[in-house]
Amino acid sequence: MNSSQASFALRGHNPDVLTCIANLSNDEVFTPPEMANAMLDLLAQRWAAAHGGADIWADPDVTFLDPFTKSGVFLREITRRLTEGLYRLFPDRAERVDHILTRQVYGIGITQLTALLARRSVYCSKYANGPHSIARSFESEDGNIWFQRTEHTWTGGQKEYRTDPLTGDDKVVYTHRKCQYCGASEDAYGRGDELETHAYAFIHTDDIKARIGELFGETMQFDVIIGNPPYQLGSDGGTRDVPIYQHFVEQAKRLEPRFLTMVIPSRWMATGLGLNEFRRTMLNDTRIRDLVDYPNAAEVFSEVGINGGSCYFLWDLNYSGKCNVTSVWGGEETGPELRQLNEFDILVRDARALPILRKVVARGERSVNTILARDKEFGWTSNFTGFHNSPRSGDVPLYYIKSMKRRIGYIARDEVTKSTELIDTWKLLVPEVGSGREREKSGVDLVLGPSLMAPCPSVCTQSFLFFHAGSEDEVLSIRSYYATKFFRFLVSLRKITQHATHSTYQWVPIQTWDREWTDKVLYEKYGLTDSEVSYIESRIRPMELADE
Repeated sequence: MNSSQASFALRGHNPDVLTCIANLSNDEVFTPPEMANAMLDLLAQRWAAAHGGADIWADPDVTFLDPFTKSGVFLREITRRLTEGLYRLFPDRAERVDHILTRQVYGIGITQLTALLARRSVYCSKYANGPHSIARSFESEDGNIWFQRTEHTWTGGQKEYRTDPLTGDDKVVYTHRKCQYCGASEDAYGRGDELETHAYAFIHTDDIKARIGELFGETMQFDVIIGNPPYQLGSDGGTRDVPIYQHFVEQAKRLEPRFLTMVIPSRWMATGLGLNEFRRTMLNDTRIRDLVDYPNAAEVFSEVGINGGSCYFLWDLNYSGKCNVTSVWGGEETGPELRQLNEFDILVRDARALPILRKVVARGERSVNTILARDKEFGWTSNFTGFHNSPRSGDVPLYYIKSMKRRIGYIARDEVTKSTELIDTWKLLVPEVGSGREREKSGVDLVLGPSLMAPCPSVCTQSFLFFHAGSEDEVLSIRSYYATKFFRFLVSLRKITQHATHSTYQWVPIQTWDREWTDKVLYEKYGLTDSEVSYIESRIRPMELADE
């Protein structure tokens, strides 16, 4: 044995294979066993509270479904707990395990490979009825972990006429279609039989109750649904990712389990493509009893980048009330705090921010976004190139960002056709893309990128938003306000990723632009306590006023 092999052997470290798999980078994120067990601990606590202290793991009739199983970690850990809890009812271990696997634990694989992996994790064999399986009563290879290839249902698209090269006949072809269930692009996911379709069976149906009845029996009613659904699919030929996890949450609720608990990205709390209705539904759902949020997803998924953090929730069919919200940051738990999730249009993740926000909102002042330009105010995207580098007579300076550097080009005034009334205003340009991952890692953040003053006349591309004013003195005042920790703290409550859009500034109140604003003045104006000031100061980094 060489020295490197010996060194490895002597470490005495035998990591859980599912922990290793959980660190693989994939849109279908595998759940670490530690997180799965935290969710199961919470489930057991809520089950006991609802059933007179009863132990869920000692009940031989409770049924569990993971409808999007990947590694099988949830089913494995449930089986392990039931094996310990049912020993009095089933003294014979083999009989006990067989009962659990054949009558209590069920799964739906999301791909053929993960279905095999899940069966290997739960049955100790990729064939449920194989000679090495720890289940004795299965007749099928699948057991209770089902998988069958599912196809997308393409709809919409563009109608085109094409000539058949063999017959010369014209035929109608539809291109750029989308799946009616998940929104996947046919251009990206219209595949042959040799590739996975990623058409997940759980959401590709109009009647989930009937579908579950077909798979597991007409009378099957699951007490607990638990899992970590796929998060997103590439769309439009892979140019953007579209979230799909919301479909799994909604579908699971339709099955009306006694309890539902899932791991999902936290972006739904404030933003996310196509998530507005889902966010409203979640915030107004009084059956969500517990919500545990990890602003830095790396605390759970150490090798998987999930912008905006990750969370899990527990939904209780028979509960109606406020939600216990816990935030975990840097290993430190804040909460649980009993909260009304729909107090605002988005979820303020840290309860310590709520007293500050309430004081600001209570004054009823207009938002600063009333003087903030919209996305693509002048109509040009970030990659716009229809300008020249040297000024000509009648040109207007055009501010843009290229290769992460701020630059100035020039364009004829008559080529500006949108928002022409804003050309002759003084502007404070602010980058649409700012800091984000810094806060996730350390809890302290600039929140926004440095500002840039632009005199009139001037225009810009989509790379910038801008505050507009009538004079240089007013822009200087806005600039001082933008640099305060108070301003950027209020933005941070709505800014869950690196992007700062127009709505991100909604909670920042407008001021009078006749002075230089400081945090001291603002803290006094809004009556913040010493502890509230300390909280802001601990979360927001100072920003220099100088243009960069």
